[in-house]
Amino acid sequence: MMFSARQAEIMALAKEQGRVLVDELAARFAVTPQTIRKDLNDLCDARALNRIHGGAVFPSGNENVKYEARRSMAATEKQAIGRAAADLIPDNSSLFINIGTTTEAVGDALVDHKELMVITNNINVANHLRVFPSIEVVIAGGVVRGSDGGIVGEAAVDFIRQFKVDFAVIGVSAIDEDGALLDFDFREVKVAQAIIANARHVILVSDASKFERTAPVRIGHISQVQTFITDNCPSDSIRAICAEQDVRIIETAPESDHISAE
Repeated sequence: MMFSARQAEIMALAKEQGRVLVDELAARFAVTPQTIRKDLNDLCDARALNRIHGGAVFPSGNENVKYEARRSMAATEKQAIGRAAADLIPDNSSLFINIGTTTEAVGDALVDHKELMVITNNINVANHLRVFPSIEVVIAGGVVRGSDGGIVGEAAVDFIRQFKVDFAVIGVSAIDEDGALLDFDFREVKVAQAIIANARHVILVSDASKFERTAPVRIGHISQVQTFITDNCPSDSIRAICAEQDVRIIETAPESDHISAE
């Protein structure tokens, strides 16, 4: 189908940023939210974008959205998720934190905790928490990924396997309807799998946009986590799997906006 000039620009923004939101687009183009919803519905019907709550995302199958764009996507939602995860982690605990902008939000929310031992393959988490004397930071060795400061590879996997910790905080790039947890870099996935295997309580943190994305590499299954924290879980199948597998779901903003059909 042919797109209008505004729809073409929306597509360009989505490709650049990874995600576009109804309210921001309405302000940018000085039109009503209903007009933007119609544009997004047209683009999603044409499979040019994928719907999420309150907006749309550019479909990404083999390559992740750039780090700075991911940091700005769902920033408020990630902060709320981070606080909810931090509330589950008591003082005097040991924990893993893996790569991701949502897991970084958890790190931000841990700064008032006492006597924590944080083991991470995320340079951004380590750099943020290292200045707090009540938090001991242990950082994995390995190949540093220049795009986002993640440490990946076999050396990082071997390092993680030395520990058995109270909690693990993990993020993913996508969640499939069958409960598969997915990512883009097989090297990162191996580290995440080691983290899951060596924690007593695994906390998955993910905003709702991850239900609308796909990625090619399987980390594991949502049944392997004990707690799933999200702003909103729109998937009935994921809810059913979590209920069957005794996975606790915590939603920080369950009444999220939806794109409405016109």
